[in-house]
Amino acid sequence: MWLLVFQRIVVEFILDILYFPLWWYTGGAKHALLFGVDLIKDGNSHLAPGLWLKNIFVPMFGQYDWQGRLVSFFMRVVNIIGRSIGLLIWFLVVVMIFILWLIFPLVVGYMLVASLFGRVS
Repeated sequence: MWLLVFQRIVVEFILDILYFPLWWYTGGAKHALLFGVDLIKDGNSHLAPGLWLKNIFVPMFGQYDWQGRLVSFFMRVVNIIGRSIGLLIWFLVVVMIFILWLIFPLVVGYMLVASLFGRVS
């Protein structure tokens, strides 16, 4: 009985190793992409440059005189620029992480072949 169980475990292990690259570049990549989209959405909700843009002409701290409106406008412009740059940097980081996700098995495979059979040039 234990021989059948051991045989089944070995067969499943081999099939999992063969199925891994297919999963990594289909279902796994889709999951990683959706996770990256969620990270970008979270970054947008935390930084919210659109919300600052929407309220660009609303005076801050209830200062309805012209000086308060002027200071509020320029402070919001600076905030919009800074938050947009931060969101762009966050977007680029998430894209780079996704690209690294796609490249990782290829690098590991290359390193494995290079270590087993000598340097491949």
